[in-house]
Amino acid sequence: MTTGTAQGEPGVQDGFEHPALFYSGSDEYLAGTVPFIEAALRAGEPVAAAVPGHNLESLRRALGTDAKRVEFVDMADAGANPGRIIPGVLRSFIDAHKGTRVRIIGEPIWPGRSELEYPACVQHEALLNLAFTGRPVTKLCPYDTQGLSERAIADAKATHPLLIDSTGRHPSDEYDPDGILDAYNRPLDAAPKRAVERSADRHTLDNARWFATSYGRAAGMSSMQLIDLEIVITELLTNSISHGGGEGLFRIWAEDAQLVCEVSDAGHITDPLAGRMPTDDSQFHGRGLVLVNQIVDLLLVHTSPRGTTVRFYLRLPAA
Repeated sequence: MTTGTAQGEPGVQDGFEHPALFYSGSDEYLAGTVPFIEAALRAGEPVAAAVPGHNLESLRRALGTDAKRVEFVDMADAGANPGRIIPGVLRSFIDAHKGTRVRIIGEPIWPGRSELEYPACVQHEALLNLAFTGRPVTKLCPYDTQGLSERAIADAKATHPLLIDSTGRHPSDEYDPDGILDAYNRPLDAAPKRAVERSADRHTLDNARWFATSYGRAAGMSSMQLIDLEIVITELLTNSISHGGGEGLFRIWAEDAQLVCEVSDAGHITDPLAGRMPTDDSQFHGRGLVLVNQIVDLLLVHTSPRGTTVRFYLRLPAA
């Protein structure tokens, strides 16, 4: 199984290489990933592996002493919320090695990812093609053909211009990242009847913030989690007040050991990378959603000309 790619071949776009690696079993996984890392080390290119823990340990063992030259990231932790992978995992590594091509193994979709998380995961894969066009980055994305659904494999063919499997490398005939973004920009399931609903504008923002944190305290959130909740609610409602028609409607409830909250307004998010690219202190707009993604355990968004709903999840402490 060959994982190297070259500029100028089909599937390589403007310096960014984004192949999917289809593997079946640990032997094929290592056969596809270890040579990729070794090629980077021989070329003097910085290389990182951001994969779930079980595959992380397999890579470390297979690489032996070379493992010291690789940056390892447990994707199950750092990428639990797919919305923070680009700014918090990929860009932090890429920006630390400006002026040289970098190689990254990134595995954001693995058996065990929940159905709730999956849409944000596949949106992430589609957005990589927009976020890194023109960048000297090679990002290899492994997909477990034994453990993942047929839908996940089909979506991988739509989000990756180049496919690698046991037969070799070939361009994807189904490559259509824009189609994936459209398909997964779905209306969110309705909030349950037990959800508490409030509206907030610039005059009632403080009251809404107080209400949300009171609800979180009653649900069993820790002091630190209440601070996180207050930050997130403030950022989202402020966005609604500033860009969503002057007010936001929020709903809050608890389910499956999580606090769930959503904010809806009349705004329309037209930038598909909103909330998924790092910002700096010079930017006046666009920082709130990035901050929210860094805090919450999962963020789901549906946006259209009719309005936007942003829903976030925060895990509650174990009883």
